[in-house]
Amino acid sequence: MRIYGDLQSGNCLKVKYTADALGLPYEWLPVDILRGESRTAEFLAMSPMGQVPVVVFDDGRALAQSNAIVRYLARGTDLLPEAPFEQAQVDEWLFWEQNAHEFFVAGCRFQMLYLRKAAAEREPWRVARADQALDFMDAILSGRDWFAAGRLTVADISLLAYTRLAGEGGLDLTPRTSLRAWIRRCEQALGLSPVETAQ
Repeated sequence: MRIYGDLQSGNCLKVKYTADALGLPYEWLPVDILRGESRTAEFLAMSPMGQVPVVVFDDGRALAQSNAIVRYLARGTDLLPEAPFEQAQVDEWLFWEQNAHEFFVAGCRFQMLYLRKAAAEREPWRVARADQALDFMDAILSGRDWFAAGRLTVADISLLAYTRLAGEGGLDLTPRTSLRAWIRRCEQALGLSPVETAQ
């Protein structure tokens, strides 16, 4: 399969982490969204939404939206439970990640990493919501090791991608000890080198 994405994007990293964890062969094709490469006619023919990541499978079918992709790749593996309720628990976190986490945590990072803004120039409401999401995760993880099914799943992978990079958005993980411990568990399970912001 071919994965079109940007290695600076947490949404794209979710797909890479999942494919790598499962040992799936793929070709990574970089897309520079700031140069409009996701808005070309060729790209829009694959993904009318004009977003990365996009996966094109061997049969030519294309799939977009990071959480849909990781869920599809993980079917039939330990990363996606077979039990219907446990699958629903995974989905619960995947939906929460997109609604209450990614827009705020990734948004702070986008402003600083891509737009080169200083931390003081970030939108205060976005920072507040990002901190709220990270605090919520830290509280949940004070009583468990993983987010769903009692083991590493795509729920963890989805939440990990931007969380472990939150420091690049000026968000401080230092006081969130349960969250940092979970990041280390995920990194070890996925064979990822620790990032400075996760220490």
